[in-house]
Amino acid sequence: MILKEPIVHNNQLLSLMRQTYKAEEILSILEFLKQRGTFHFPTFETGLFSAAGIGSLEEKTSGYRYAWIRDNIHIIYAHFLMGDIPAAVRALKSIELYFKKHKWRFLSIIKGESDPSDPMQRPHIRFDGKLLEEINQKWAHAQNDSLGYFLWCYCRFIDLRIINAEDIDSELLSLFPQYWLKIRYWMDEDSGHWEEVRKISASSIGVAVAGLKELEKILRKKTVLKQFQAKEQDQLKHNLNDVISNGISALDKILPNECIQEDPKKNRRYDSALLFLIFPTGLLPLEKADAIIKTVSTNLQGDYGIRRYLGDSYWAEDYRIKIPAEGRTVDFSDNIDDRDVLLSPGKEAQWCIFDPILAVIYGEKFQETRNKEFLELATYYFNRSLGQITGNDSNIITFRCPEAYFSENGQYVPNDHTPLLWTQANLMAAFWKMIEVAKEK
Repeated sequence: MILKEPIVHNNQLLSLMRQTYKAEEILSILEFLKQRGTFHFPTFETGLFSAAGIGSLEEKTSGYRYAWIRDNIHIIYAHFLMGDIPAAVRALKSIELYFKKHKWRFLSIIKGESDPSDPMQRPHIRFDGKLLEEINQKWAHAQNDSLGYFLWCYCRFIDLRIINAEDIDSELLSLFPQYWLKIRYWMDEDSGHWEEVRKISASSIGVAVAGLKELEKILRKKTVLKQFQAKEQDQLKHNLNDVISNGISALDKILPNECIQEDPKKNRRYDSALLFLIFPTGLLPLEKADAIIKTVSTNLQGDYGIRRYLGDSYWAEDYRIKIPAEGRTVDFSDNIDDRDVLLSPGKEAQWCIFDPILAVIYGEKFQETRNKEFLELATYYFNRSLGQITGNDSNIITFRCPEAYFSENGQYVPNDHTPLLWTQANLMAAFWKMIEVAKEK
């Protein structure tokens, strides 16, 4: 593979970047960025995180001041990887408390009292992170991936004994397979990672399967199993067998595509969200992982970042000029055609959350194989991630992690959701992996 020199927006970082790294050099860059606030994660009193950090140009108008389940789990897991266990557990337990407060949403759908075709009747995945309350605003809450992320991370922390088995809420955990069995998630049209047109998405099914497999794993532990009553144990195991096998069967048919439905508004060959089935969830075997990595790097990778999917009109060319601030992040799940008219071919926004993930993935492939080509690729994507950090070439504060770069007046610039805490978290994970790799090579 011919690797194009990364674009670097911050000249101070450019002087620190290398084609090969020693562990101390990576640690030095990490400390350099920490001192400049790149990895500042402001938190609510609950320990949870908003989507965008303080200083985002659209912090108040975009809704990015709220907490998203998905973003928080990625942030939580990055804190865990970097050794900040107390912050990770505190935030995860707050999500657990939020679900416990609103478990009636699971139960009403399981009992057939609510209609899952109405996303407002489903468990809400965007909420007030300070009060742990729902937001009275229409939103695309049909997101099986968000629920799967929580179950995956929570059960993983139990497996690692970071959360005590004695502290778990057995009723809450048992609701997830019951809920997914009821809505038949393996053929359920949800709005997925990008909260848009509802379709049967491999990325959503895959994260749900990852969560269910982690639940199945911890149920093999006697300390966990005894938290469930005998009747609950039998029912839970029966449900798990059905929901996992159906999810895996669906993935076998869809992957490496994101969606194979015939409707052209739903059918999608490439989607970068599929990378999350490789890291952090670790769901996919190597042969399927390689196919997804290839399709993303070949079809979605740009000079400034990586597109979510082809034809993505979110932060399309001159988005900030064409749409007022209060209209840029509304619920587009029912009227995406109105936004798609803004897109010029090839001018999709290029996101900053994916390059760090590819750095981690290639770092892990190097650790498994000792193939130096994978080390070169891990370093390449790590440097692309560093290059995306803001410099003096934009009106955004320097040393911050954008959500994406988009085309404005003919130039690619950071969008207003800067800093995006999800990007910060993924970059932190890339540092963790690159430090590990540098110590081993």
